[in-house]
Amino acid sequence: MKRLYLFKGLLQPLLLLNSLILAGTIGYILIEHYSFLDALFMTVITIASVGFNEVKPLSEAGQVFTIILILVNLGLFTYFITLLSRYFFDTELVKKYKMIKMENSIQKLQNHVIICGFGRNGKESAQVLHDNKIPFVVLEEKADLETDLPFEVKYFIKGDATKDEVLLEAGINNAKAIIITLPVDADNLFVVLTAKQLNPKVTIISRASQDSSIKKLKIAGASNVIMPDKIGGAHMATLVMLPDVVELISIMSTKNNSDFRVAELKTQQNISLAELDLWKKTNCTILGIKDAEGHYTINPSSSYQVNPGQSMIVMGSDAQIESAKKLV
Repeated sequence: MKRLYLFKGLLQPLLLLNSLILAGTIGYILIEHYSFLDALFMTVITIASVGFNEVKPLSEAGQVFTIILILVNLGLFTYFITLLSRYFFDTELVKKYKMIKMENSIQKLQNHVIICGFGRNGKESAQVLHDNKIPFVVLEEKADLETDLPFEVKYFIKGDATKDEVLLEAGINNAKAIIITLPVDADNLFVVLTAKQLNPKVTIISRASQDSSIKKLKIAGASNVIMPDKIGGAHMATLVMLPDVVELISIMSTKNNSDFRVAELKTQQNISLAELDLWKKTNCTILGIKDAEGHYTINPSSSYQVNPGQSMIVMGSDAQIESAKKLV
């Protein structure tokens, strides 16, 4: 099917050519009373302009029909040449080939992130994911991908994120998360419902413009709901009070590399932090713990009892975090 799509633009002139041959054959049969083979032969040599003689002398009606057939063929030939020029000189065929190749690559992705909407919030999300080498697919309906972006977007699909087939094309079944940044809360809600239906395990982060939308989005299946305007205002106010602290937290949350990373570990045992002694054994720092009800304990004490299924937020290098995984 994708190979057919690659040559979709050429199907129309080919259908027109076949229609012209059929019309010419029927015309010669009706006007000149040719046999089918003679009528087909006459039509082909007329369209091909090879210069053979007529099968039989033409009547006046047959001559007029032949003239019309030649003129129509000239128009079709010109259209066909123009289309071929567009394909091979305007790189339309190359663009379609690259798009199909990219779509095939998307279907092979595992644990990637889908970004719905490529406005300000979508671009910021893509920038952070790119900097941390996390594969992502951008879905945008209203505009083509910009050419002057400060980062590379390997996977881009122009389509409506509210449609099942578009999310499936973006690999929702294999995605680990989807970030929804559409400007209208109703559209975000619809994408949340659709994504949750297609992949119940996917983590959903949605944008919201109105306070009243937060509860609806969470009921629909959003893991987290973000209000950019509210967060932006709080961030600016915090910069007044604790500028260095805010800057450090921003670096910790976005500038991950092999030497420094903030990670989330799922605990598999009952043990106190004192017994675990993560800092001494791995040099990882425990920032906080999230329990099964979603409550956070920041900077937990050494007497804190860790239970299976809880999430431990730790800070360290890749090697240190890998060692911590084995312990918890």
